[in-house]
Amino acid sequence: MPHYLCHEQPDLLEFDTVIVDARPGAVVLAQSALHPGGGGQVSDAATLVHQHGTVRVTSVSLERGRYWHILDAPLELAGNVHVSIDAQRRSTLAQLHTATHILNALVYQEFAGALVTGAQINADGVARMDFDLPEADNDLLRALEHPINEIIRQGLDVRTRYVPTREAQATPGLIRSLSVAPPPTDDGMIRIVEVGELDRQACGGTHLSNTAQSRPVRLTKIENKGRRNRRVRIELA
Repeated sequence: MPHYLCHEQPDLLEFDTVIVDARPGAVVLAQSALHPGGGGQVSDAATLVHQHGTVRVTSVSLERGRYWHILDAPLELAGNVHVSIDAQRRSTLAQLHTATHILNALVYQEFAGALVTGAQINADGVARMDFDLPEADNDLLRALEHPINEIIRQGLDVRTRYVPTREAQATPGLIRSLSVAPPPTDDGMIRIVEVGELDRQACGGTHLSNTAQSRPVRLTKIENKGRRNRRVRIELA
C-alpha cells in the first residue's frame, strides 16, 4: 500500500492532475486524493471536470496495482482534469469510521479483548461491526450507546502515526481484526490511529481530527450472526 495522499493532506478536496491511462468508463490519474476504500469502508466519490464537460467518479478500484477511478458514464478521457472530492461523503465516512473506533475500543475493554470479525462503513450514514462475542449479553452491547456519545462530546483528538510492521504485530491490541489487517506501506510501516488516550489501533481509513466533529450516533440493532458473532449496527443521528 502506498502512503495515500488523503492521509497526508486530509483537507485536500480539490486538485488538478492528468490522466495517465483510460478505458471506457474509468481513468487512472497521475495523483489522486480520493480514499480508495478498504477494510469495510467504501471509497470516496468526486466530480471530475475534463476538456469536454463533467463526469462523476463513483468509486475507486484497485486493479493490478493501479487505482482506477470509475466514472458514471462510458467515456474514454485523456488530458488534464480538475477533481473535486465529495466533501459530504468524505465527512460522513470519517464520522462513522471514528465512531466505529470508539465502539471497538469500548467492546475491546468491556468484553475481555474481543476482536473484530468484519465491518462495513457506508456513505449513507450507517455502519456495522461484527465482533467475536459468543457469550455476550446483547443488552450490555446496547448500553454502549451512551458512553460512545459521551466520548464524542468530550472532543478527543484523533492522531495518526506509522510504526514498523513487526512492532505493530508484536504489540497487543494494535491489530484488532480476526479477518484482515491494514496492509503495510511500501516502506514496511503500519498506520496507527489514536483516539485521545482511549484507543490505539491499526487502520487505513479516513477519520476526523477530533471526536467532537461528529454527530451523535445511535445503536440501531444488535444481531446474533452464527454461534460466535455479534453484529452491532450504528447510524449517525
